[in-house]
Amino acid sequence: MRRFLVVLAVLVLAACETVPITGRQQVSLISDAEIGSQAAAAFADFVDESDVVDGTAEARMVTRVGRRIQRAVEDYFTQQGQAERLAGYDWEYVLVDSEEINAFCMPGGKVAVYTGILPVAETEQGLAVVMGHEVAHAVANHGNERMSQAMLAEAAGALVVGLLAGDDDDSVGSGLLQAAFGLGAQVGVLLPFSRLHESEADRLGMIFMAMAGYDPREAPRFWQRMAAAGGGGGDGLEFLSTHPSDSTRVRELDAAMAEALAYHRGDPAEGEAEETAPASGGGWIGVPEMKTRKKGSAGTGTRS
Repeated sequence: MRRFLVVLAVLVLAACETVPITGRQQVSLISDAEIGSQAAAAFADFVDESDVVDGTAEARMVTRVGRRIQRAVEDYFTQQGQAERLAGYDWEYVLVDSEEINAFCMPGGKVAVYTGILPVAETEQGLAVVMGHEVAHAVANHGNERMSQAMLAEAAGALVVGLLAGDDDDSVGSGLLQAAFGLGAQVGVLLPFSRLHESEADRLGMIFMAMAGYDPREAPRFWQRMAAAGGGGGDGLEFLSTHPSDSTRVRELDAAMAEALAYHRGDPAEGEAEETAPASGGGWIGVPEMKTRKKGSAGTGTRS
């Protein structure tokens, strides 16, 4: 067992990386190239199977916000002498026709925004909160870290079960031990790290949107709207949730606001004014009928 622990410790230490801005140490056992390749293939399949919106003000806004945040992220890493961290990124932004209140960014800069989240975003500033948050997950290497945590938890679980079960051929007892350890790993390690990832993406997302010229003070307002729409973390049993509670999230955003404002570079460039929604919550001003590329049609979305 001691030899196993030594080998495991060496692997973990060798795989340690640092999250940008926050400086937190994380474990990344899988190569960025491998994850990037898998993400690109998965995103291409997703786009091919989705109803992608093209040629509308909403679709153009998604691309515009994405490119601004992309430039902010690239500028930051270049200034820090860490441009290589974005090696292999092939940024892509698509708007998907779906009522689901959701968005995501895969490793390598593959971003999808669902039309269902636009009424909650309300404005381009609100969309910048969404996309800044999702890009932060990718840039902070959260996907790799989560996969690495799961691998370590599985290895540790197998070791614990082997030690406790001993040589007895008790499959039922072994199963109970595995289930008990699995629950403990979820509550004790994996779920807290997931909440940490969400909080970290909130903080980094505010900074990236501020670097891109958007007002980070929109972030708490957006997450309050998400809570009202039922898309936030809720205020139930936070220790069993993968997201921070809504009240925790807003409190942490307010606490990080001064830091984000220090990165603010001014409003978006003239001539690229944000789209705004009526106060009544109706449709977006000046948006023509959506042009949708149906599932299986040619193309892979709007590329930067």
